[in-house]
Amino acid sequence: MAVYALTGFSLVSLLSFGYLSWDWMKPSLVADVATDPMEKSLPPTFTRPPHIIFILTDDQGYHDIGYHGSDIQTPTLDRLAAEGVKLENYYIQPICTPSRSQLITGRYQIHTGLQHSIIRPRQPNCLPLDQVTLPQKLQEAGYSTHMVGKWHLGFYKKECLPTRRGFDTFLGSLTGNVDYYTYDNCDGPGVCGYDLHEGEDVAWDQSGKYSTVLYAQRVSKILASHSPKEPIFIYVAFQAVHTPLQSPKEYIYRYRSMGNVARRKYAAMVTCMDEAVKNITWALKKYGYYDNSVIVFSTDNGGQTFSGGSNWPLRGRKGTYWEGGVRGIGFVHSPLIKRKRRTSWALVHITDWYPTLVSLARGNLSNVQGLDGYNVWPAISEGKESPRTEILHNIDPLYNHAKYGSLQDGFGIWNTAVQASIRVGEWKLLTGDPGYSDWIPPQTLTNFPGSWWNLERLTDGLRKSVWLFNITADPYERYDLSEQRPDVVRTLLMRLVHYNRTAIPVRYPAENPRAHPDFNGGAWGPWATEDDGEEWEGGREPLKSRNKKKKKCKICKLRSFFRKLNTRLMSNRI
Repeated sequence: MAVYALTGFSLVSLLSFGYLSWDWMKPSLVADVATDPMEKSLPPTFTRPPHIIFILTDDQGYHDIGYHGSDIQTPTLDRLAAEGVKLENYYIQPICTPSRSQLITGRYQIHTGLQHSIIRPRQPNCLPLDQVTLPQKLQEAGYSTHMVGKWHLGFYKKECLPTRRGFDTFLGSLTGNVDYYTYDNCDGPGVCGYDLHEGEDVAWDQSGKYSTVLYAQRVSKILASHSPKEPIFIYVAFQAVHTPLQSPKEYIYRYRSMGNVARRKYAAMVTCMDEAVKNITWALKKYGYYDNSVIVFSTDNGGQTFSGGSNWPLRGRKGTYWEGGVRGIGFVHSPLIKRKRRTSWALVHITDWYPTLVSLARGNLSNVQGLDGYNVWPAISEGKESPRTEILHNIDPLYNHAKYGSLQDGFGIWNTAVQASIRVGEWKLLTGDPGYSDWIPPQTLTNFPGSWWNLERLTDGLRKSVWLFNITADPYERYDLSEQRPDVVRTLLMRLVHYNRTAIPVRYPAENPRAHPDFNGGAWGPWATEDDGEEWEGGREPLKSRNKKKKKCKICKLRSFFRKLNTRLMSNRI
């Protein structure tokens, strides 16, 4: 095992300071124990279905919340979590579309065909139309359903839009990332378009408003216009804190002492999002929803470390199957929880919210077959044991195969060159190329991107294709036990074989030139008709208006820079 220390830090010195001990989790800003004996009394009985507010943040790192010892101020999230139940054994997916699809369907991505990468703006692809979504089940149960924020589950046909998939109203973006003020998104040089939609129409009039603030204001408006006597579901999928790194100046000023410019902007975005959650919570109380509400907070994947995020002390980052990519921030806050103010170590996955919330809503799950999620409300509310004992993180047959993997290394039952990961009980197995594998301490990047190389690197994995960790005893994935426990490796490989037999073909069609925003009035939106096949490949190159000024794609330049940087990083793995 070769360890390279390029900053004056070393793995040994970090261990000596205790940074990699399980005691890294500092107490939250609000104590976990109730100060008022009445707080321990049982909550009121469910007299009617609860109002459900699901808040999903984008690219927020595991370390980037106050109660995980962060240098970023999140007083609202800290308080809500402290008064509710913190989920410290909670898992999500490593990138955007997979997490969102599993939340909305309650199914692993191998069961929706979305097991590879994300849905890109020009792909004729979306969440399979035969899937009954979470908001559709809640509509069946009598709920008013609303979505605010980032969709990223495809839009090439109108049937794919949020308002066709179970939401009564929608305000947000359809693609993966947009400018926080202008809502422009570029998917390559010259392929730029506006992406903010109200229902199924382009919301041109909202341009110039910072998305985090705009989305919180929309939630408040929805609550003000609805009756608290009728159940409501609001899915708030913040764009924050995904790139581009943009924030109102007043939030950046709070972090002016941070030497890392990217971290400074990122921290400002997190704090702004925290205040948006504060305003949403205030609206719940003001308009009479709070006492019968359930607030779920979740991240969608690990933080992107070269864009200001931190997953410390976990290994890896966004886009990887190391814990830093798939272990998420999660908590539930509700007056209806029976055992409040505690930390839960029950195993929970993002697919579990579908059956859990439908059950809370008194909906009908008997006609929904093939769910991969479990109802974990008894584990959250009452502290009972989680019904979940394993998680399939993913099997991606299209991802670049590991150079040194083989069927022989997989006992003749699994090709270890294939990227896959699974957790069973306390064991976690990874095969293929799990992604960038370093531990990156916060605040080592004093300048961006000049000192990107100033980080702790563990680079023993290039010639490997199998890793095994006791994730309960070793949550930082420092001790690979694959050679010591081949029996466990074989058992978990058999579980991968089992899941792979149930997988459907990957849905990852070629990009379609007809999707160009110039064909849609300058905005991203549906381009295929009902008669077009799901992988329609016709079309023509967009015609440029002679009088139309070509848009500059600042996001494209930034994205290109990140891709080049990532290539350098991967090429330097030794």
